[in-house]
Amino acid sequence: MSTGTTTAPAIRLLSIDFDCPDPAELSRFYGEALGLPVVYSSDDFVLLGREGAPGLGFIRVADYRRPTWPDPSQGKQAHMELGVDDLEAAQARMLALGAAEPPVQPHPEERRVLLDPAGHPFCISTQS
Repeated sequence: MSTGTTTAPAIRLLSIDFDCPDPAELSRFYGEALGLPVVYSSDDFVLLGREGAPGLGFIRVADYRRPTWPDPSQGKQAHMELGVDDLEAAQARMLALGAAEPPVQPHPEERRVLLDPAGHPFCISTQS
């Protein structure tokens, strides 16, 4: 038995990865929306990011099934909250990039739920 102090191992976030049918298409959407460049790309995986910061990854899944949010039959699989200064302007930009607006908006005065091109719901919000 050791009586010395132990330090926790350093753990850092490398990326958050999304399953999708087409990594190139979904990475274009998020790359344009967030101003992130491609760090790595293959037929089955694309990673967006910046040097020294966590990235967003997109992994090809052959039998990918779109989330059906808010219907729970096919879970949302992932969810991101993106901070914005102007909800209307940000929503218009995301829709122009290929996002879709679902029929349900739980709190439209403070956040908007949108769906990325692969169907993952994400929110834009003025909350910090």
